[in-house]
Amino acid sequence: MEKFLMDTYDVIVVGAGHAGCEAGLASARMGKKTLMLSINLEAVAMMACNPSIGGTGKGHLVREIDALGGEMGLNIDRTFIQSRMLNTAKGPAVHSLRAQADKTMYHMEMKRTLEREENLHLKQGEVVDIIVEDGKARGVILKTGACYRSRAVILATGTFLAGRIFIGDSVYDSGPNGMAPSVELAEKLRGYGLPMRRFKTGTPARALGKSLNFDSMIPQEGDEKVVPFSFMNDDIDREQVKCWLTYTNEDTHEVIRENFHRSALFGGHIEGVGPRYCPSIEDKINRFPDRQRHQLFIEPEGLYTDEMYIQGMSSSLPEDVQRAFYKTIPGLEELEIARPAYAIEYDCIDPLDLKLSLENRHVEDLFCAGQFNGSSGYEEAAAQGLMAGINAVMKIDGRDAFVLDRSEAYIGVLIDDLVTKGTNEPYRIMTSRAEYRLVLRQDNADIRLTEKGHEVGLVKEDRYERYLEKKEIVKRETERLRNTFLKPEEINGFLDEKGTSPVKSAVSLYDILRRPEVTYEDTEFLDTDRPQLSQHQKTLMEVQIKYEGYIEKQRQRIEKFKKLENKKLPQDMDYNAIEGLRIEARQKLTEIKPLSIGQASRISGVSPADINVLLIYMEKNGRKNR
Repeated sequence: MEKFLMDTYDVIVVGAGHAGCEAGLASARMGKKTLMLSINLEAVAMMACNPSIGGTGKGHLVREIDALGGEMGLNIDRTFIQSRMLNTAKGPAVHSLRAQADKTMYHMEMKRTLEREENLHLKQGEVVDIIVEDGKARGVILKTGACYRSRAVILATGTFLAGRIFIGDSVYDSGPNGMAPSVELAEKLRGYGLPMRRFKTGTPARALGKSLNFDSMIPQEGDEKVVPFSFMNDDIDREQVKCWLTYTNEDTHEVIRENFHRSALFGGHIEGVGPRYCPSIEDKINRFPDRQRHQLFIEPEGLYTDEMYIQGMSSSLPEDVQRAFYKTIPGLEELEIARPAYAIEYDCIDPLDLKLSLENRHVEDLFCAGQFNGSSGYEEAAAQGLMAGINAVMKIDGRDAFVLDRSEAYIGVLIDDLVTKGTNEPYRIMTSRAEYRLVLRQDNADIRLTEKGHEVGLVKEDRYERYLEKKEIVKRETERLRNTFLKPEEINGFLDEKGTSPVKSAVSLYDILRRPEVTYEDTEFLDTDRPQLSQHQKTLMEVQIKYEGYIEKQRQRIEKFKKLENKKLPQDMDYNAIEGLRIEARQKLTEIKPLSIGQASRISGVSPADINVLLIYMEKNGRKNR
């Protein structure tokens, strides 16, 4: 095939899913001429699985993406059809926003954003090879023979890379949602020595709403007061759709048990490793045989379609079995399947082959993001895409890599887990993975990260000014509450109504707000000088006041963590020359090349004793140099 040069760019992004969109926008918004290539332009920001954004842990990522100047939060605010805050019965560290999207509108709005972005060229084309010169990524080659050269390449291939679909005994090459897979590129990447592996994920069937009996299900309403994802939005008033809850039963389980042998998962067809935290329905019933029922949610896929997503029921069983077990569920007795459930297997890279900047260790200027890095989920992908886009630009400009550590962001936890610990299954973010989650709340993501986004050049002046204003308003109002005192006769009646103990002397509104029974809005009638605050401002201030003591304790722990993170390790250190290190530790440290003692301590196979050896070695070297 004859090859011909078409154009030259600063950055080329391969893939236009959730990772690719954030990577391309970040690069273009930071001033670089950027090309985004998608195997099909209908795949731009495609919601091939669940038509929702956010959820436990994931909502934190979306807020952080937004705080850094990314697009996902803004796009879901434009296109959601139901919004709910999860885990509100628990503390604010685990409150997580989740929104049901109109999947077609989400795709259209994101595509329009890409098309209108200055410096960004969106093009349909299948990449079949990466141009690598002197160990550096220098462009891509398309199936048509067209070549595009660049100074950096970002791989965000999602589940398209050597994608294969499984429905019972039916096995065929395909990308998600019936789109073409990327086969040639997968072979080429292995040829460049990249350590590839095989993962699997799946998606449930889509049913036609007209065939469902919603009277037999439990309605799930959206929140009366919508909390926006983006810090650029204060209030959103929109009519919301309902979702519904129903359950499997023993009849459902019996149909599935009788057909275990017909499942691609148990039939030996699937090689890839699936996500432990999102198993198929047959896997759930196999792993939890005593469980009497499993919940599933019926969620509309959009305002202009009758298709319903059956959340919690992914499967690789044949279509006839799918129809049989779905029809045993209350409300689904007359179900008509529009799209059957399927499992999909795909190629991805071992993330231990990446630096914390998401640059590949073997091929310079090749950055990797999203499910290609072994993660699962739209939000995890978008977070990595944003960071890969930023770091591609930083590398081109000769600036230090932009890295968030575990005490700064869930994005830092996500990337550190992947790059330092690796993963043997599709990785999913969870609040339990974050050691400092009381500090890494979703309500304060802009306070934590917008300054950093502005420093790298992604956060523009309108967002930055809005952030500074919010910060100042919250600071002023907090101080005003500290200095506003009420006498016992003014406050005790109210305290009695709220079920909390009375006071014997004058007390500040600040101290009253520290009580769990009292909210900021509760005290409005007691306070005539109160300014108008947005919902974002109220939430941030109230959480900071109520959890002040706990937050301070966590900040002290973070200071100790930072000391280890600040003990930098030379990237050319010869670990084989350090006496006392175990063989496994030498191998892992040489392979991963940690940036700091802190990162080294989190590597699987590096023990506390090995860390002590490293600290002693560095201290001796430091004394020699001094």
